[in-house]
Amino acid sequence: MTKDVFILNSSDGSESIELPVESGAIGPDVIDISKLYEEKNVFTYDPGFVSTASCHSKITYIDGDEGILLYRGYPVEQLAKSSHFIEVAYLLLYGELPNKNLLNDFSSSITHHTMLNEGMLRFFNGFRYDAHPMAMLSAIVGSMSAYYHDTMDINSVHAREIFAHRIIAKLPTIAAAAYKHTVGQPFVYPRNDLGYCENLLHMFFSVPAENQEIDPVAVEALDLLFILHADHEQNCSTSTVRMAGSSGTNPYSAIAAGISALWGPAHGGANEAVLRMLEDIGSKKNIQKYIAKAKNKDDPFRLMGFGHRVYKNYDPRAKIIREMCHKVLNQKGRNNSPLLELAIELEEVALNDPYFIEKNLYPNVDFYSGIIYQALGIPTSMFTVMFAIGRTVGWVAHWREMIADPSGKISRPRQLYTGQPERDYMSLDNRA
Repeated sequence: MTKDVFILNSSDGSESIELPVESGAIGPDVIDISKLYEEKNVFTYDPGFVSTASCHSKITYIDGDEGILLYRGYPVEQLAKSSHFIEVAYLLLYGELPNKNLLNDFSSSITHHTMLNEGMLRFFNGFRYDAHPMAMLSAIVGSMSAYYHDTMDINSVHAREIFAHRIIAKLPTIAAAAYKHTVGQPFVYPRNDLGYCENLLHMFFSVPAENQEIDPVAVEALDLLFILHADHEQNCSTSTVRMAGSSGTNPYSAIAAGISALWGPAHGGANEAVLRMLEDIGSKKNIQKYIAKAKNKDDPFRLMGFGHRVYKNYDPRAKIIREMCHKVLNQKGRNNSPLLELAIELEEVALNDPYFIEKNLYPNVDFYSGIIYQALGIPTSMFTVMFAIGRTVGWVAHWREMIADPSGKISRPRQLYTGQPERDYMSLDNRA
């Protein structure tokens, strides 16, 4: 709500403008600058939109200074301890925790939407054997608009509902098919008698000749990771989904755009970068050498998986996932992988180094998630795909919120133009 005004004065004091100040439920106030260009012919300048609120939202709240992450008002620590991913998905989509009947209906709907059209499965045969799984994921999700015409009407509440269930249900099936393509194995169909994470592991690691025994610790770890990855406010990929969706494009195209944004190494690809960094370090005896490189401002090397752009304190998700990481390693046997042993040693060194403590460069969720995926036998190229499975529910929740917002309009950022001023065309013969 608007509670106050902010008075902006020109540098010489000759002009001023009163800008409304809005307050949310919690968090910083927001100055409404929407009339600034119309009345004063000036734009604001905010590279990366780090100080710009682009929308109203009721979904997720972050306080980076205090290390707080809330889904619909619920601390992520409580949800991680007491809830499960499908229940959290319902919460993000609908705003409240479900009762037993609502949860059963929602879970059943997700389960019965996991199958893919056979034509979509045949698409995978057109990809090279070494195609990156994220490339396949983005392409297949984009192609869904060619198959599911019943959910293309973004103005239909019913169509938006079916789309939400369908995309959340089918992402694991698409991800598993992408994985099977990379390893040259036959696709494995989903089973309706299995839960969300159990089904994913079944489709990943079973083969037609025999089913893979599903490890309950792996199921627990994946469920936790999906909860922690489910949403993170107006991050790069979520903002991309909102921006693409603001044009009125079909929802599958908007989600495909979010997948492409997530692929970047500075966003969802960070956990891939963690494993590559560990491979570069190579051995525990090299840790101090690389710690010194990370402290050297003139050295381009950076410790991947440490620190966070939003959290100036400890990432609350990292606190939660660290315990699960050690549980998985203890169950799997950390000595079975020199890379995992190296990661644990690096974690201990960084947590006790005054330089990292002073700068709040603690291990973040990407550091631990990469280690867990590695321990579960999921290849590095699939890490960002796993992130996308969890984050899809957040993308969908934000897309639905954006579409239903009566004040919504197509996204159209402006710029500070620094190119050539107006000039006349010169014919080719007269150019030097």
